[in-house]
Formats: sequence, C-alpha cells, structure tokens
Amino acid sequence: MNTLATVLLSALPLAAGWAVHVWWLRGCLSTARRDPLTGLRTREGFTRRAQVLLKDPRAVVVLADVDRFKHINDTFGHAAGDALLKATADRLAHHVGRSGVAGRLGGDEFAAVFIDDQGTAGDTLAVLHGVLARPVGGQDPAARTTVSLGWVRAADFPADDLSALLRRADEAMYAAKQARAGMRRAGLGRLFATLAGRRAGRTGVRSDAPVVEVAA
Repeated sequence: MNTLATVLLSALPLAAGWAVHVWWLRGCLSTARRDPLTGLRTREGFTRRAQVLLKDPRAVVVLADVDRFKHINDTFGHAAGDALLKATADRLAHHVGRSGVAGRLGGDEFAAVFIDDQGTAGDTLAVLHGVLARPVGGQDPAARTTVSLGWVRAADFPADDLSALLRRADEAMYAAKQARAGMRRAGLGRLFATLAGRRAGRTGVRSDAPVVEVAA
C-alpha cells in the first residue's frame, strides 16, 4: 500500500467524526429555530426564510393574533391556551404551505409570508381567517375564539424591509381587532384606523393612523 493510500485510510475516522459533528450541530441549530410548543419557526428562523421570500415582489406578509387569548388562559387554564396555540400554528402552516413560511413571534402572535402568484391574497386570507376560527376539537365550546389578521403586499411598499412590513401588518391587524372586522389590509387607500397601531392603542394616544383598507 502506498503512502497516499495509508494517509487517506488513517484520515477516514477523523473525517467521519467531523461529518457526524457537523450533522449534530445542524440538528441543534434547526431545533433552536423551532418553537417547542407549536413546532413553527421562532422569530430568528422565520426572519431568515421570510427575507428570502421577500425578494419576490408577489410576497405577502401576514400577522395573526389570537383574540381573547388571556381570557381563555385565565378562564380555562394554560392547557386550553396551549391547545389553541398549537391548532392555530398547525392551520397557519398548512395554509401557507411549503413554499411559504410561518412562525411564532411570541405569545399568541404569529406571522407568515407567502407568494401570491395568482393575485388572490384577499380571498386566500379570507378562507384562512375562517379556518383559524374553527373550534379546537375536545375543548369546551365556550373556549372558542377567533384570530385577527393584518396583511400587506410587499409590492405596495417596495422600499420596506421585513421589519417595516411586519409593522404595517401589525397596525392593520390591530385596527381589525379594534373594529372586530377580523381582517384588514395595509394598503394605499384613504381609510384610516382609529388608533395608530397597538402601541398607541395601549396608551390611548390618538395620532395619524396607518393607511389601511378592508381586504378585497
């Protein structure tokens, strides 16, 4: 056996060990980017995938917030709240599909980005809103709630990055929640929300509100 073959054979165990280590590290990183309760991507994992999708001008950014979540937790217990979060996550991920991305940003707040290749985002999200409002199997019917949605087309604000688009979707979502409208789109019309996003809503401050329009 020549010297080169001997060196290569002796290096095989080291290479195999390194490959296993890299595979293990990738698994740990993937786990860290998944929410342990819902299985959705965490904010970091969601952000990485969403930024790639936003390179497509057909991208739509969605923010979803479970209505009356604190009340359900306080009244029916955390197990009921967890079941509601899991159901919301599963339904959102299924609706967005593998070509999009869904994530849990924290608490009862979820986000998604998908490519609207048919130009029917409003109809698609209206269906999603109905799906998210379905009761969770095995739960007390009184624990039933709805989910408020805010959404924005990336093409409407080409200068905005993911953070800015999420802020617009957040403001539209909070306007929908305040008006009990279920869903609102951040757009270019001249219909204004009553309060400038959830931050102003928490303090009762009135100011120039974000431009929003009811989803078409």
